[in-house]
Amino acid sequence: MEEEKMDVDNKLDFETCIKEAKAFHGEACAGTIIGTRMAILGLNEIGIKDPKGADRKNIIVYVEMDRCASDAILAVTGCHPGKRTMKIFDHGKMAATFINLQTGKAVRVWAKNKDGNKVTTREEIEKSPHTKEYAMMPLEELFETREVHVELKPEDLPGKPLRIVTCEACGERVMDLRHEEKNGRILCRPCAAGKSYYSDLEETGK
Repeated sequence: MEEEKMDVDNKLDFETCIKEAKAFHGEACAGTIIGTRMAILGLNEIGIKDPKGADRKNIIVYVEMDRCASDAILAVTGCHPGKRTMKIFDHGKMAATFINLQTGKAVRVWAKNKDGNKVTTREEIEKSPHTKEYAMMPLEELFETREVHVELKPEDLPGKPLRIVTCEACGERVMDLRHEEKNGRILCRPCAAGKSYYSDLEETGK
């Protein structure tokens, strides 16, 4: 894949990156290949050549899915949620935005829609493996790119928490300004909203 092999200082050749993605994810499936190529393209677009070496402190990536491609992007970029360099917004889209913190340049990369308004079922997906096709397709056929602006707030950047407060309802600690003030009280987001992703067993009767 000629377009993905850059100069000798660039650590982003496809064969090396897909091996790293496969080792991390466990297989080189279609999503892993797409995520690998998406990461290589995104990093090249923002001028990052050595994401896990010299440039490791200059990258943040926003991913828009929680599937195989996310693991590949993590493996290629070296960005992690725990390092606060990977942000996950699960919109269910095969898309990610790559940001060069040194230059401020941000580029969103997303997979082209080749199916129009068609609803694709799991059965159809399982019957249509495109692994080799995704590995060989020219980048311009597989992806679209656009330079974008991402507002990076101090509380979203890597480093120690700017502030830690206590929720006045549940008593749990809340970092990084993820709390809300409601009726003069400091509340965590679940308490402020009155709901969470989980329910206590007493409430469910189980």
